Amino acid sequence: MFQLDFYGTLVAASLVLLLGRGLVTRVGFLRAYNIPEPVAGGLVVALALLALRGLEVEVRFDTSLQTPLMLAFFATIGLSADFASLKKGGRLVGIFLLAVVGLLLVQNAMGIGLAKALGLDPLMGLLTGSITLSGGHGTGAAWGTVFSEKFGLASASELAMASATFGLVLGGLIGGPVARLLIKRVQSPGCLEPEKPRVPKGFEQPNKERSITPFSFIETLALIAVSLLAGTLLNGQLHDTAFELPTFVCVLFVGVVLRNGFSALGLYQVFEREVSVLGNVSLSLFLAIALMSLKLWDLASLALPIFIILAAQTLVMALFAIFVTFRLMGSHYDAAVLAAGHCGFGLGATPTAIANMQAVTQRYGPSQIAFLVVPMVGAFFIDIINVIVIKLYLALPFFAAA
Repeated sequence: MFQLDFYGTLVAASLVLLLGRGLVTRVGFLRAYNIPEPVAGGLVVALALLALRGLEVEVRFDTSLQTPLMLAFFATIGLSADFASLKKGGRLVGIFLLAVVGLLLVQNAMGIGLAKALGLDPLMGLLTGSITLSGGHGTGAAWGTVFSEKFGLASASELAMASATFGLVLGGLIGGPVARLLIKRVQSPGCLEPEKPRVPKGFEQPNKERSITPFSFIETLALIAVSLLAGTLLNGQLHDTAFELPTFVCVLFVGVVLRNGFSALGLYQVFEREVSVLGNVSLSLFLAIALMSLKLWDLASLALPIFIILAAQTLVMALFAIFVTFRLMGSHYDAAVLAAGHCGFGLGATPTAIANMQAVTQRYGPSQIAFLVVPMVGAFFIDIINVIVIKLYLALPFFAAA
């Protein structure tokens, strides 16, 4: 077994990103279907590690940097969100939220229905529904423990982790093809023509150059650090209370307060260029570490019935994005980008959603509304609503009887 330390893991993550960029640049299929660079590079490395494991060689990474990078990414989302922009997207946030709730209901209904049809415990269907797909690894781990201790479901935590891993991989793979299909349907092809050169905002086009200075870069780095510190402290204060929230939501909230508080008081104006640079770096490195350290052999342990359920969930996610999300959001270019984002966190996580949308906007052009709506719904609302939906399903008679 080879154990890479902090520095070795950072080097590996950087090489994964360079590999991903090279693959997307040179492989027409990856470029045509808008596969995110971290996903392309990370999966190649994960597959290589799977092959090495077959030769009884195992490589492990130091993932201690993964959580700080994720939190830094969410801090930059908060620092990018000004109330004026949020007002513009208010109605669209509400509509997109309806689409998200609809998917949560469909995922659980699909999981439970298929589990019962295949002769499995309905709890397994719920665990392969919104708990692990829209919820991700964190939500899956929490509910896996509950299902094991309260309902006596054997290997619930292992099933949750494997299902969440499956979703993370597929969420990063189907978003681009779905967007490509939908963009072909857009009635106004003129919206896809190259725009006049401009400074990109937020996370839209991460590969475009942004003019920055060392001092303003340090100022923004300080804001991110304050968001991480204050958000972590806030999370500690809310722990075991009725208002408990995931740490990344607290960090994002502090970022929003800092951005709009300074602006309202006229004390300081956040530099979006630096925020977007640091946010994109954090996002790319986080995804590279997350994907290259995937234990794909966990997926091999999935029994055929569970694999059938997850494959069906992937198909449902793609169809839902095409026929529901796209149409609800207006059936235009922005709606196609939103559909790609929905695939990302409907099967994986919010960072995957952002990477999906970046792969699309990098090729076809910016979509400011998509990068406003998806992070706010994916960070603030999805976890809270998912808990409510899960508890509603657990109140069904066959669960109550258990």
